[in-house]
Formats: sequence, structure tokens, C-alpha cells
Amino acid sequence: MTQQVPSTEPELAGVRNFRDVGGLPTVDGRRVRHGVLFRSGHLAHATPEDAAFLDTLGLHTIFDFRNAADQRLEGPDVELRGVRNVNLPLSDPADGSEFWKMVRDGEIDELRAILDDGKGAGRMIRSYRKIVKERTAVHSLVLRALAEDSVPALMHCAAGKDRAGLSVAVTLLALGVEREAIVADYLKSNARHRRYKVRRSGSSSSAYSPEVMELLSPLFDARAEYLAAAFDTIEETWGGVDAYLEQGLGITPEIRERLRERLLD
Repeated sequence: MTQQVPSTEPELAGVRNFRDVGGLPTVDGRRVRHGVLFRSGHLAHATPEDAAFLDTLGLHTIFDFRNAADQRLEGPDVELRGVRNVNLPLSDPADGSEFWKMVRDGEIDELRAILDDGKGAGRMIRSYRKIVKERTAVHSLVLRALAEDSVPALMHCAAGKDRAGLSVAVTLLALGVEREAIVADYLKSNARHRRYKVRRSGSSSSAYSPEVMELLSPLFDARAEYLAAAFDTIEETWGGVDAYLEQGLGITPEIRERLRERLLD
């Protein structure tokens, strides 16, 4: 029996952006089962109380989409008893390392040069498109694992917004969840208590000035246009969700039906 978690979101001190994806409606009138699919930011700073709560979920697998650079910055996830941890990086640590160093350390003029005039949002859109097109093997593995035995599952990256957000969205597409519901769940990452804490060098007020935070906001927001770019990429590359799942990810109708049986009421 899968643990049924309360509908009230728990207060986790060291884990941002945690939530149960249960309850989302499918186009054919079903709903995602509560207690089988969770999402969050990284678990590296989970308190003992957080870990005790996570232990109650009966998790089978934690999918960690961070890369090696993320893990060096934040640390490894806390270990939970009897849970399989699967690290599947959805971005290359070398990809944009200088860019993210600038985000942490750069002065205002440098930040303006790389982020102003829509450049920050443009970078995010390109990243979403790239992950959908180039990381099909990772998303195929995740969906196959969920269809076989890997539930209840928790998906996370650093903030639980982009790489985990895309992976959750792909899973929900495979389940036949309504597109509007997928977007609404994704946008929940913008809530103040869920957002990733921006880390900048120095403690002076200038390091976190209103202009700096405004320049950084496209990188730390969940924006509907980002997820729309991923959906557009699926349409442009494969012609639709069904072809994307079958041709792009190798998810046959039989695997998809097993997935639906495991994750839907």
C-alpha cells in the first residue's frame, strides 16, 4: 500500500519546493494518485526532521537530475533508509560553468551584459529546448523505471524547477494529464516559500540589490513561456506527444498503459 500523504503541504526546513503531484486531472477523467509522485529541490540540506518525514512516504526511488557541479556546490542528498538513489544529470557541468560563476560573482555591469534585454529568459528557453531534444535517453529511462517498479518516486534537481520540472512534465504528458494542469503545477515553484535561495558572493547589500535580483529573476523564475518552449519543441521535432513518447523515448503503448496503472487512480 502506498502512503497517502495529507493534502496540506508539509513544512520542510531544509528542502525547498516539495510537493505531491497527486490529484492532477487527465484528459480522460482520471487523476494522478496521491502518494506516488513527488517533486522537490535538492535534499542535501534536509534536517533530521525533514528526513523523518520523507521516510514516511515509502519512497522506492529518488531521481536526482543535478550534475557534478551542483553536487559539489550543495552536497550530496541525505540518505534515506531503503531508498534507491539514481543520479541522472540533465545538464553538463561544463555547460555554462563560466556563466553561472558570473551569476554568483559578477558585478552589476557584467550581469547586465549577460542577462539584460531578454538574454536571461532566452538562455532559459534554449536550455528547455535542448533538454527535451537531447536528453531523451534520460526521460526514457525514468518513464520505464516508473512503469516497472520505481514508485513511489521523488524527482528533484537543485531548485526543483527546471530539470525536475521538465521531467515531471514529461511524466504527466505520458499519463495524459491536461496541459493546463501541468503548467499550473509547474508554476507553483514561484511561491515565495518554495523558491531556490539565490547565492551570491559577498554579503553587502549591493550583491543582492533590487537591480541584481531583477536581472537574475529570469534564471530563478518558473515561467510559462519556458515550458511552452519545451512543448513547442516536441511538436516541431516529433509532431506531437504520442510520437515523441513512442519515437523519441521508445515508450510503447504497453509501457504507457503500465505507467498509467501505477500512477493514476
